[in-house]
Amino acid sequence: VKELFSSLGVDCNILELDQLDDGIRVQEMLTEITNQKTVPNIFVNRVHVGGCDRTFQEAAILGKRVLVLDFVVPSPQGTSWGLGGTCVNVGCIPKKLMHQAALLGQALQDSRKFGWEYNQQVKHNWSTLTEAIQNHIGSLNWSYRLSLREKGVTYVNAYGEFVDHHKIKIQQLERGSPGKLKVWAKSTEGPETMEEVYNTVLLAIGRDSCTRKLGLEKIGVKINEKNGKIPVNDTEQTNVPHVYAIGDVLEGKPELTPVAIQAGKLLARRLFGASSEKCDYMSVPTAVFTPLEYGCCGLSEEKAIEVYKKENLEVYHTLFWPLEWTIAGRDNNTCYAKIICHKPDSDRVIGFHILGPNAGEITQGFAAAMKCGLTKQLLDDTIGIHPTCGEVFTTLEITKSSGLDITQKGCG
Repeated sequence: VKELFSSLGVDCNILELDQLDDGIRVQEMLTEITNQKTVPNIFVNRVHVGGCDRTFQEAAILGKRVLVLDFVVPSPQGTSWGLGGTCVNVGCIPKKLMHQAALLGQALQDSRKFGWEYNQQVKHNWSTLTEAIQNHIGSLNWSYRLSLREKGVTYVNAYGEFVDHHKIKIQQLERGSPGKLKVWAKSTEGPETMEEVYNTVLLAIGRDSCTRKLGLEKIGVKINEKNGKIPVNDTEQTNVPHVYAIGDVLEGKPELTPVAIQAGKLLARRLFGASSEKCDYMSVPTAVFTPLEYGCCGLSEEKAIEVYKKENLEVYHTLFWPLEWTIAGRDNNTCYAKIICHKPDSDRVIGFHILGPNAGEITQGFAAAMKCGLTKQLLDDTIGIHPTCGEVFTTLEITKSSGLDITQKGCG
């Protein structure tokens, strides 16, 4: 390992335990922290890497030349993004922060019933919120640029296009002034029509896969002509063997940032011989940050029936009433919990669904359990934390097939 770091020109601090008076105590502390009983015990940038073998695996990736192209065509108003893609700039991060702002507004309404008294009218300042969010996003953009620089990754704020199989051209695109668009619209609720001229039209109906201007046709990479998505095999390999794709452009895969990050890490390790592990696209937890959050992991009930057949499944479900909603006087039959179990496999949980407060936080914890093979019996054997929303999964008794009533009359 010393020779490896030396050959890579990496500075490292070495602590020889057998030369320390308290070496045994240090070794015990390292074992407690890392759960690794052997030496060498290696840390890179304060992160535990592992022993000798693991370090050589990770080193297989070191020294590879990496270029990141990240360019977003400015809006007609000249607005563009910083480094970080959809998630950081217009997706996960601003979405969750605005969701929190909405929750605080609801909490203000509930607070009076919990004894909080205030006479002044509470108003919301949109400009204050957006400025705070943009400042936070800007700090993330900067931190990503620093991180790429520290890891020796070249970053170019430009658009990339394939010229041939092993050559990419980098077309700083020009910013042009917007033209005029005449919009004619008809109401869906009556006979009214309208006609106006605008310089920008926003169609909030989803996102396009921007793959048609990458020059993929020049090297033979196939895409779905309908949506621009790229079909790949289970190792993210396209129909052109030396071209791989990860992230939201993949056909039939979740459009989630953590999925893209995980797939990218595993792909890099496979390409350079450090691992053979593939990305698991099935047990992916996710959440929808609507005012009443929804979280899920695994299969929907419909997909589970398609894959495993209805007779091989048992669905447990219930409505529940969060304690914090009781005094606030909110509906006692709005929140919902459901698990889908595969009966032939010891009632293994193959689908997890929750609609309620903090659904994202709850789902993240249960997702780890599902990766470990969570079963209905293990849930029943788990002691719940009372009173929480998550504990409802430790007391599920009613099956859908029974047809029994799942409405709630109070809080246990």
